[in-house]
Amino acid sequence: MKIIFMGTPAFAVPCLNAIAKRHEVVGVCTQPDRPSGRGHKLQASPVKEAALAHGFPVFQPETLRLSDDNAKETRAQLEALGADIFVVAAYGLLLPKGVLAMPAHGCINVHASLLPKYRGASPIHSAILNGDPETGITIMQMDTGLDTGDIILQKSLPIPPTETITELHDKMTELGAEALLEALAQIENGTAIRTPQDNALATHSPLIKKSDGEINFADTTEKILNQIRALNPWPGCFTTYDGDVLKIWKAEPFCEAETPSKDGVKGQCPLQGRGDGVPTNLIFKTSDGAIKAIEVQAAGKKRMSAEEFLRGRKR
Repeated sequence: MKIIFMGTPAFAVPCLNAIAKRHEVVGVCTQPDRPSGRGHKLQASPVKEAALAHGFPVFQPETLRLSDDNAKETRAQLEALGADIFVVAAYGLLLPKGVLAMPAHGCINVHASLLPKYRGASPIHSAILNGDPETGITIMQMDTGLDTGDIILQKSLPIPPTETITELHDKMTELGAEALLEALAQIENGTAIRTPQDNALATHSPLIKKSDGEINFADTTEKILNQIRALNPWPGCFTTYDGDVLKIWKAEPFCEAETPSKDGVKGQCPLQGRGDGVPTNLIFKTSDGAIKAIEVQAAGKKRMSAEEFLRGRKR
């Protein structure tokens, strides 16, 4: 089939690479280059870089709504390509009704959850934050709603209890490419079955904000550990230690939580030390126990083990 691909982040790249091997990609839409890094230099999206490597035509509209003159031109260019179907994977822009109706087979979306659960921007994060034992990929027929279209195909994936967002994301990208190829084959040979979603079961996955990384030690141990693994590397989870911001990159449950909290340090237990007086464990009380920090990062410092961090503060 002739395909126009629409995507932006790294999650979408395996999908583009997969369809490039079996179908004719006639164009790629991705979001405009954005300032990045300390120098604020314009940075191409991962999908744009992959598309250029393949030699595909690239389109980068700010919007596809007809109220924008540039969008009118882009829409005319896309329609002229005569694609059979549009494939969307984490594009970041809603497609207007006129764009959805352009290709003969409409537009399909690769969504990183088992819809109708976790419609929205951050489904992989939400699955870990909520401690779900599994997640998966949904290939759906797009409509004008936000992830509300009919389900064509779903593939599930277990989530180990210690898996981080980075580890799960990488598995999901490969599963997404696999599911996409299977769904495209069904659409091409006319065997695809489209099942409406049960809106009564729908939940929403909001965009992750930097403030979501702040740890509230009034939460349970499980919730805090899920938060740490869901928000690593961005935005990272943080708290205060002796008045300074401290990021906690990795932690585990701590079973010896009967000790009272240390005066002046929110949520923190007395530190367990060795005979030389140097503490070896960095423990934080929770509502139902405690966590032990394994890897941390002080402001302006590199990541390090909690023991290394504590030794440095004793100098």
